[in-house]
Amino acid sequence: MNFYVDFDDCLCETARSFTEIAKRLFEKDVPYEEVKFFNLQKTFDLTDEQYQLLMEEGHRPEVLLSYEKTPGCSEVINEWLDGGHEVSIITGRPYFTYEASRQWLDDHDLKRVKLYCLNKYNRDSFYGTNEHNLELEDFYKMHFDYAVEDSPVAFPYLEPFMDLKVLVFDRPWNKDCEFPNKNYKRILDWKEIQKKVLLNP
Repeated sequence: MNFYVDFDDCLCETARSFTEIAKRLFEKDVPYEEVKFFNLQKTFDLTDEQYQLLMEEGHRPEVLLSYEKTPGCSEVINEWLDGGHEVSIITGRPYFTYEASRQWLDDHDLKRVKLYCLNKYNRDSFYGTNEHNLELEDFYKMHFDYAVEDSPVAFPYLEPFMDLKVLVFDRPWNKDCEFPNKNYKRILDWKEIQKKVLLNP
């Protein structure tokens, strides 16, 4: 089987770190459980300038490398790889974060996964040609059986993949979202992800 796995808030606790950054930079004290919007500018009520500073701080290499691993992710993914399955990390992070993101994966026992940057959120004006990034036309030539994703904003990018089973990692910002179809299932953690895959190979 082929697996698509999102990076932030599926493999690491990015939003938790951003709550700490927003508090440190702007004294915006929003508990993680109250991060109701994927749009962090809206969540923290930031000006455009503040939001830019937040993004710059949160994407510095040393900050990216400090993000805590989501429990269980590496164990499950390595089990998939050991079973001969393909795992691709498809991230919406801007391409300049590739090296730090690759290092984070290597440091957390995920050396064997493929990592691609896809301009999901129009954060990069131009990606160019590179073996580690994907234009949408190339992304849609790929095949996936399962996707692990947390962001409702990313759901439209998955719709062209017919019969794709999407496991939506339960996060505060997707609690109230409507799923596009019956192939989307909410899951609580990586242990539940593994159970879903074993029951529906």
